[in-house]
Amino acid sequence: MAERQLLPGYCLLLPDPVVPDLNALSGADRVQFLSDMALVGDALLEVTGAVRINYAMFGNVEPALHAHVFPRQSAELAATRGAQPWALDWTLAAPYSVTEHGDLQRRLALRLAKTAPS
Repeated sequence: MAERQLLPGYCLLLPDPVVPDLNALSGADRVQFLSDMALVGDALLEVTGAVRINYAMFGNVEPALHAHVFPRQSAELAATRGAQPWALDWTLAAPYSVTEHGDLQRRLALRLAKTAPS
């Protein structure tokens, strides 16, 4: 889960090892990264009850492949519900804390463990 929880459940996905961008990955590794990104989205849908998932990969500021995965809720304010996450007020984003977000992280990890290959 991300250091700042702009939207509860916001996650960052990084490959191991880190590469500069998606095009630096070979075919199988590229497929694995994109599949993992979708699996994180599936897990977030289930554990947060989100209505949709926003996915983003830019690499303009941080030149290392990473994907932002944002669960979006129907309870978001109407004025910002359709906004892309960078248009939201990040000064209001709660820092990740085990006390506040640990249960969600545990449920997410359990859900992801169900889809991990044996």
